[in-house]
Amino acid sequence: MKLKIFFSLLSVLVLFLIYVSTREGKFNYSVTMPVNAPVEKIFPYLSDLKLGSEWSPFEKVDPDMKKEYVGNKLIFDGNSKAGSGSVEILKVVPNESVELKLIMTKPFKAENLITYKVVPTQNGVDFTWSMSGDGGYMGKLMNVFIDCEKMITDQFRSGINNLKQIVEK
Repeated sequence: MKLKIFFSLLSVLVLFLIYVSTREGKFNYSVTMPVNAPVEKIFPYLSDLKLGSEWSPFEKVDPDMKKEYVGNKLIFDGNSKAGSGSVEILKVVPNESVELKLIMTKPFKAENLITYKVVPTQNGVDFTWSMSGDGGYMGKLMNVFIDCEKMITDQFRSGINNLKQIVEK
């Protein structure tokens, strides 16, 4: 009887793991919000990692985050909510876009591409913050239990709102 229960549970676990493996691992999360300020006022906060610290939602959850700036790279070590890793500016198109590489080492390993884009509008800009990558098997597993897209895009909205408080004055 115990053996039958064991094999039944093992079968359910194997089927669940197979299900997880069939899910898409690649992702692209994106948020666009209007910012009522000229692109010339906003863009320095996107293209300068030190100024980016002023509106980053991740630094708000850990004001004691250890940071080291090396050229176009920020190396950070934060608490369990902020994580640890690095952000490096890969490409800047002045007053249009910034591409960054995010490498997380904690709470789990990940390498993602972050893109900031600004499109001028009549009242300022539409600011798009996106992140894409491949979460691998662990990302697939997490997505079964956690709505990662909502979690990340909520953080993006929080960051954009922080930026708006700075530049819309």
